[in-house]
Amino acid sequence: MKKLLVMLLAAGAFALGSAPTVAVAQAAPGAEAKKEETKAEVAPAATPATAEPAKAEAKPEEKAAEAPKPPNINKGDTAFMYVATVLVILMTIPGLALFYGGLVRSKNMLSVLMQVFVTFALISVLWVIYGYSLAFTGGSPFIGGLSKLFLSGVTPESAGATFSKDTYIPELLFVAFQCTFAAITCALIVGSYAERMKFSAVLLFMVIWFTFSYLPMAHMVWFWDGPDAIKDEATLKSVTDAAGWLWAKGALDFAGGTVVHINAGVAGLVTAYFLGKRIGYGREALAPHNLTLTMAGAALLWVGWFGFNAGSNLEANGVAALAFVNTLLATAGAVLSWTFAEWMVKGKPSMLGAASGAVAGLVAITPACGFVGVGGALVIGLVAGVLCFWGVTGLKKMLGADDALDVFGVHGVGGIAGALLTGVFASPALGGLGICNYVTNKCGDPADFPGIAAQVWIQFQGVLTAIVLSAIVSYVALVIVKAIVGVRVTEEEEREGLDTTYHGESAYKF
Repeated sequence: MKKLLVMLLAAGAFALGSAPTVAVAQAAPGAEAKKEETKAEVAPAATPATAEPAKAEAKPEEKAAEAPKPPNINKGDTAFMYVATVLVILMTIPGLALFYGGLVRSKNMLSVLMQVFVTFALISVLWVIYGYSLAFTGGSPFIGGLSKLFLSGVTPESAGATFSKDTYIPELLFVAFQCTFAAITCALIVGSYAERMKFSAVLLFMVIWFTFSYLPMAHMVWFWDGPDAIKDEATLKSVTDAAGWLWAKGALDFAGGTVVHINAGVAGLVTAYFLGKRIGYGREALAPHNLTLTMAGAALLWVGWFGFNAGSNLEANGVAALAFVNTLLATAGAVLSWTFAEWMVKGKPSMLGAASGAVAGLVAITPACGFVGVGGALVIGLVAGVLCFWGVTGLKKMLGADDALDVFGVHGVGGIAGALLTGVFASPALGGLGICNYVTNKCGDPADFPGIAAQVWIQFQGVLTAIVLSAIVSYVALVIVKAIVGVRVTEEEEREGLDTTYHGESAYKF
């Protein structure tokens, strides 16, 4: 583990030291909420005539010049984002909870449901207290500030920028949407340490990891001041200088390949190493107890992911439709490629394999869905299915970690593949949308795209940053948690099952 950390630190130093490559501008999910308010100023109450001589009334043209233009809160986009936000909640509770719950043994079913459910609640509270402020306000290229603690200054009239000029949604809705991303990212890690981690350790680990890994990554990848702040090359430079570090480099991550999946996958792998293997791992069957629930959970994830990916566009337009179709197609491709790979290697295709293939495709298309064409999405899905099948079989054996529910094999491997392939298939030459130039107000101009090799290099820096940051924060967090409350349950508790030993109840009564 120490050698691994030394290698990661060295790699991180190399990436940080490389010269930044700034894209003209690109649509990355998330933008600083505009501080202007839509509410008209309230006229002062009438005062006695003797208080002050009446001022001459301004001419109509002067009134028009003086009145600030309120942000355009688009009702259609707002309604679209309400639906997308609810769909992402559905992904976690009950989608992810059921997917994970069916994969563990029956004696640990409720413990997994409990960990996912309470993690979602915990992160939601932390997001409102300080998470949103640190992720989506100005501060440094690596982390935001504290100006919006407890959502200070965020009112029903506050507007949040989208990716089109003069188009906004309510900032409170943007807060809620991004909250669901933070919550599901933390919940994903639950699968790596299932059946053997103390509940108190789970909660403390989540607080530390969310604060020092998720929030910096979200800020680095997704924070910028929005398109209306860009008027010309000079203002573009100002926006770039104030943006997150990876956004300024030009890293493309439409819905969270680095922020969500690589981040969570690496945390899961480090946690699996730190905790050690489950009792009986490699010597006795630790088979899933209810694949019916797992299939139902996978289906809910697939449905909810349309809100996750298409909603990351923040607008109900053609790009959202592209992200929607790409999500559908890449997932279908991954289901087929995983199924046939498993059929060839093991002799029989399995329901678990098909469900896992669906998640692999969803993960891989997440960073790419709004940047690549339909053909590119299909290729990404097909590649992800095969790669992630290898990730949970061959690579898992090579790594030697008991990643109980294959968080790294699916989310880590799929996230890395998707992030890198985004740099390839986002190219207009391969049917991608390229990037948006907010100075010229054009999107997809081949002249604005840095080239496939250059963009893949930028993507690689984003991948490496996520790996290094998550690995270091996860290890340090586990050391702290171990010193305070301990991390692993006792052998007796593990053998009996965490449902009864930690929660005093059982999922099934026979």
